[in-house]
Amino acid sequence: MTGSSVPRAARSVRREWDLLSSGTQPLEVFDPSMVARLPEPARRWLVHAIAPGTPLWQTVELSMRGEIRLGAWRPFVARQVLAPPRGFVWAATARFLGIPVTGFDRLSSGSGQMRWRLGGLVPVVSATGPDVTRSAAGRLAGEMVLVPTTFRAATWTPGSDEDRVVVTWRIDGRDESAELQVGQDGRLLGIVVQRWGNPGGAPFGRYPFGVAIEAEQTFTGVTVGSVLRAGWWWGTARQPEGEFFRARITGATFR
Repeated sequence: MTGSSVPRAARSVRREWDLLSSGTQPLEVFDPSMVARLPEPARRWLVHAIAPGTPLWQTVELSMRGEIRLGAWRPFVARQVLAPPRGFVWAATARFLGIPVTGFDRLSSGSGQMRWRLGGLVPVVSATGPDVTRSAAGRLAGEMVLVPTTFRAATWTPGSDEDRVVVTWRIDGRDESAELQVGQDGRLLGIVVQRWGNPGGAPFGRYPFGVAIEAEQTFTGVTVGSVLRAGWWWGTARQPEGEFFRARITGATFR
């Protein structure tokens, strides 16, 4: 199956977008018995999130819009291709004083990258290297919840209480984990990752990064969080200052 059209903001990494967005024809479809041996919160969520008979898709292309905090809260529109544990490309356009800021974050082919330009010309952010790659891997570990049909590629262990479960991915030779909070009805409520980064200019290290899920939507048999808030210092007194991302997913195409 061929990949999707590449958004303008990610044309410089067209090859990576195409590699991630080209799904393979699933050989199996979901049956609830597949999750029988997983920790109970994982079973509860996956049975809620994947309708019986849904193909075990390996990639998704998302469209979204929302606000991102760049000094002040600013509107953005974005498209993302996401293929755990192989990688992702998130391409967006925001506006700063009326001028578009376009670019992408990615993790693919074993490396991470951020590249953003003001008005398409002036570099705002251009970053690569081991720290960027490790931070992007932590992001990918949390974002697997947007492709729940990839659950068999991960390791599942009990979480910190009866409503939480830890999902661990092997990403480019390194383990990355996320703890998921699941409601009694199977809805996914939130995610916390001890993610590598330097929030607010802190020294590089692992800091709590979280996502709150405020609504969900079903696309072709797969139910995912559709209204999201995210940021650093999650679950601490510094969470309000660390929150920088609010989004609504408006479309999802699974392959």
